[in-house]
Amino acid sequence: MTNQNSLGTLQASREWWSQRWLDLLDSYRFKKRLERARNYSRQGNVLSIDFKGAKVLAKVQGSEVEPYKVSLSLEPFSDEEWGYVIETMSKRAIFAAKLLAGEMPQNIEEVFTSNGLSLFPFTLSDVQSKCSCPDKVNPCKHVGAVYYQLGDRFSEDPFVLFQLRGRTKDKIIRDLRNLRSTKNVESPQYQTPTLQQSIPQNQYAIKTESFWQYNEPLESSLVVIVPSGNETVLDILGTIPLAKEEENIVNLPSSDVVMKYLDTVYKDVSQKAILAAMNVGGS
Repeated sequence: MTNQNSLGTLQASREWWSQRWLDLLDSYRFKKRLERARNYSRQGNVLSIDFKGAKVLAKVQGSEVEPYKVSLSLEPFSDEEWGYVIETMSKRAIFAAKLLAGEMPQNIEEVFTSNGLSLFPFTLSDVQSKCSCPDKVNPCKHVGAVYYQLGDRFSEDPFVLFQLRGRTKDKIIRDLRNLRSTKNVESPQYQTPTLQQSIPQNQYAIKTESFWQYNEPLESSLVVIVPSGNETVLDILGTIPLAKEEENIVNLPSSDVVMKYLDTVYKDVSQKAILAAMNVGGS
């Protein structure tokens, strides 16, 4: 029971993108093998993890004197595919802002699916892995340990997940900045003077005395929806906090007198607005 509780606490503390990565491994049917892999990861048996391009190269200490060599990779995206992804990211500034803050946007997968790609692997078969140990079953506990370690690295730096797909953090940031700077250079062509030159001055004379008037009848198909009488701005704001000692001749607090008066004015103005909208009683 204690192990399950501690595991649940550990999972709850992980970032969502890291947990999604680990959920894929946890779906593996050989649970005892996964438990050994998790223990290897926790006990420091993963001696090193390095990237060679988009491939992960690791050393895991097993039962032998020499550590086992593990490689793990996903299918990297092409430069053209990454170009589409970066272009889509540049159109939504929140993605760049969150990634630069070390956070994976919740709907980041939309950027990839809109371009026919998937950031996360669908199944374990989408993860290519090899180990120098004699175990013929893949993933072995050494591969599993590296897999768990990568989940922790994703929590610290979400760009590691992008690197598995073939694009480093520096490259992504540089491409995003280049796209934004290019758009900023192109924007001056829409300057106000150009627009002003295309519109002759004093083409339309503005009559300030009749600017707010609209003398055309409204469409007969329009429906006037009257708001509820007990949901006015007066009800929302509440009673005006006037001094309690000031009372009028009918022995009512001054605040009640003012609120009653404003309520009468509000209802009168509302009725006139409705009549005007329905084109009733106009001159």
